[in-house]
Parts: sequence; structure tokens; C-alpha cells
Amino acid sequence: MVGTDERRARLAWAVVLEIGQERASHDPPALCRSIREHGHVGAWHRLVAGELRGADGARARVLQTDVDAELSRVERVGARVVVPGDDEWPDGLADERVEPHVLYLRGTGHLRHVAACAVGVVGSRASTGYGEAVARDLGAGLSSRGWGVVSGAAFGIDAAAHLGALAVGGPGVAVLACGPDQVYPQAHRRLVDEIAQTGVVVTEQPVGRVARRHRFLTRNRLIAALSRCVVVVEAGPRSGSLNTAGWAEALGRPVGAVPGPVTSMASAGCHERISRGEAHLVTDAEDVLRLAAPIGDPDLLAREDVGALGPARDADVLTQHQRQVYDVLAPRRESSVGHIATELALPVTEVLTQLAALQLEGFAAQGESGWVRRHPAGSPHR
Repeated sequence: MVGTDERRARLAWAVVLEIGQERASHDPPALCRSIREHGHVGAWHRLVAGELRGADGARARVLQTDVDAELSRVERVGARVVVPGDDEWPDGLADERVEPHVLYLRGTGHLRHVAACAVGVVGSRASTGYGEAVARDLGAGLSSRGWGVVSGAAFGIDAAAHLGALAVGGPGVAVLACGPDQVYPQAHRRLVDEIAQTGVVVTEQPVGRVARRHRFLTRNRLIAALSRCVVVVEAGPRSGSLNTAGWAEALGRPVGAVPGPVTSMASAGCHERISRGEAHLVTDAEDVLRLAAPIGDPDLLAREDVGALGPARDADVLTQHQRQVYDVLAPRRESSVGHIATELALPVTEVLTQLAALQLEGFAAQGESGWVRRHPAGSPHR
């Protein structure tokens, strides 16, 4: 069933053994240590042969594990499996403390590319209107500058951050605590499907596995690892989002926290982290990007909000029709001329005229199959 195939061995272990490390300070399960020692292929054969101590529970599930059947289920639900060495495997998962057996992905986005410039935005499920407004603004602000937004698609802050990113057509990464065919909460199935249209839905859980409390905690390490930095928008003193911040800190990722009203318990966890120096105070996307992309990083310089590049050129300088076309364009997803014309009820010739003007001024660029939004150098929306 496995032979010497690393991919099949990893998939078999994903079905048999959950990682189970809920906090960075916890030791990994003994079987995970055995896998690190022998590799997935070697450890699997030792498991089957009964040579791994304390593995009776896992060994009992071996006979119920069918790698081919799991691969068929993955294909049936429209997902794909990636492992280390694949082009989509994110660089942020190189740390053995967070590396999953495999990742199940669903969506059109390229995970490694999106995660290379992405920010984790997390917070309370029991959010306030203030917190949701800030999360939406952060999601939109980051996405409009070409950055991905990573979150957990939960109620509250997660959903608000995702919706802000989707509003400007930016790529998102939704990290689930259930299988790729499942959605939790069920009410967010449409949200998760929309994220998959331009971004990626990620999980380490096999097909059919449902969400459980401990899986949310282990999922948090993936949110932290897939992000350049993590921002907590609202969090009570015992909020699970502080667990994500703890993982980020352990992995050397900057942590930001948004302050709230001093009377709000929904922000008490943020205030505590800020007061202890465990999080940077952030209020908007510019603050966040100063954490995620420090000036001087050659790989990220092109994405920074650098106002000294020239005089500001806000989209307000556009004409009415130029602005309408500009608003339809997305920064990552190409839009065809026909789609733009249909969306705006304008003649194709008129759309082409406005696109040519936008391209000349640096507000649009033509790709292989359509047009994308651009922000000229010095624009405050860059």
C-alpha cells in the first residue's frame, strides 16, 4: 500500500495519526517523534511490523487505511494533496514543529505563492461591530496592496477579514479544522467556496473528518506558519486566537494586536499582549505591513507602502468611466473585456478605450487572458 512512496506514506499517516500538538510549548506526540527519526516511509513500515512502542492504537487503524480510496475521495471532492517537495508546499512549513503529514488543498490559488506574502488576521468569534469593521478594513487594505489574508473562516473576526479581502478581489487562505469536504461552521460554506474561487482552502485533516475543539488548536499553528505576521483584532483573556499568536511568536513571526475600548472585555487579551510587549500595537494595514515587510527586505520591497516613491496618484484622478472599470478589476484575478462590459453594461469598444487609458496611467495591466488592477508608484492605495 505504501512501499517506498513518500507521498503515499504521508497520506497513510494523515489518516492514522493526528499531529495533536495544541501549543508550541507542548512536546509532540511520541509517534510524531518516531516519524521525525525514521521518516514517514520507515516509520510506517515499523508501525505495520509492530516495531513502534506505544503505537497499538495507531496500528489498530492500519487495516482500515486505504490510500487509494483516500486519493479517490480527494479527487471526488475537488481537492488535491501536496507534500514537501511539491511546488505548492509553503516555505513557512519547513519548521518541524508545524509540518503536517500532508496538506489537502481546494481552490484556484497557488498556496506557496500566496503564503509568501500573507498576513494572518484572527480574533474572537464573539466579536463586536467595532472589531468586525477593523477586520474588514484590514482584509481589504492588505489585499488591495497585493497581500494575502490567512484566517480560519470562523464566525466573527475571521469572517470579517475574509470578506474584506474578497471585497477587493484579493486572494485568501482559509485554514480549516475539518476535512476538505467539510465546512465549519456550516453557515460559512458559501464564504469558503468564494475564497476557493480566487485563493486556497487548506486543511491537514483527511476527507470526511469533522471539526473538533482540539483540531482548532492544532490548526492554529498552520495559520501562523502560513503568515508573515499575525494580527489579533479582538480577543478575550482566554481566546483561542491568542493560541495562534503564541504559535507565531514561537516561530519568530511578528505579532500585532489592535487596541479596543478599555471597557471592552472583547479586547482584553489584545491589551494584555500589548502591555507585556508581546504584541505591537497596530491600527491599520500600513501598521501591519511595517511588521510583515520591514523596509529593506528585497523580496518584499515591491509590495511595501512607500510614499517617498513620488507624488501621490490617487484613483480619484480618474474619470467616471475609468473609475467604473477600475473598480471592477481585481489585483490578482484577470477579468476579460467581455466580463467588464457585461458587469458595467457598457459597449466593448468603450471598455477597451477606458482600459487603454488606465494602462497608460499605470492603473491597469493586461495579462494572458484578461486585465488586472495596478497601483501606480506613490499611490496611497499601493
